[in-house]
Amino acid sequence: MKTDQLIAALIADRTSTVHSTARRLVLALLAGGVLSLAAFLAALGVRHDFVAAVETWRFNIKVGLVLLALVLAFGLCRALAQPVALSHPGRRLLPLAGLAAALIAIELLVVPPAAWTTRLVGSNSLICLTAIPALSLAPLAGLLMALRSTAPASPALVGAAAGLLAAASGASLYALHCFDDSPLFVLTWYTLAALIVTAVGAVAGSRLLRW
Repeated sequence: MKTDQLIAALIADRTSTVHSTARRLVLALLAGGVLSLAAFLAALGVRHDFVAAVETWRFNIKVGLVLLALVLAFGLCRALAQPVALSHPGRRLLPLAGLAAALIAIELLVVPPAAWTTRLVGSNSLICLTAIPALSLAPLAGLLMALRSTAPASPALVGAAAGLLAAASGASLYALHCFDDSPLFVLTWYTLAALIVTAVGAVAGSRLLRW
């Protein structure tokens, strides 16, 4: 086999592997998401003023944030599932960090300082810290099972990425129930909840995804 043919074969094999991993992750996320959706509808449900909330920019931004986190975390998880170590994988989340910083600045500008603490604490902080991790369990379990067939360079890192992806999935559901739409609340409590799931994913990944 000539060198150029070998290179082409290796590229084709890598492309096929990446696509296969993406499909497994999507299926795992969908399967876990269905279970989480059932739990969400049974225990929480969509907020009663959903139609009115959709007409507000804060609610739409909140949903947009968690969906952006979902997309970016998926790409990060898929990339980290490969046997080749990534250089600075956290850079893939920079668009989310940039948007978050901009939204915090806007909220602090349009909301009087006296109301900052109220917007930050909200009314559902403790529920947020428990509901998002709970809604993330099934997606995380599915993602870890899907990742067991891969050969990640860093099991802990890909486990953390799976945790972040699962947390974004859970947050996407919880955002439909949560009445606190301020970016100050979302970027504080949703982030803390996501960090819990990310840490669980990192620990689980380091043990289950070793090869």
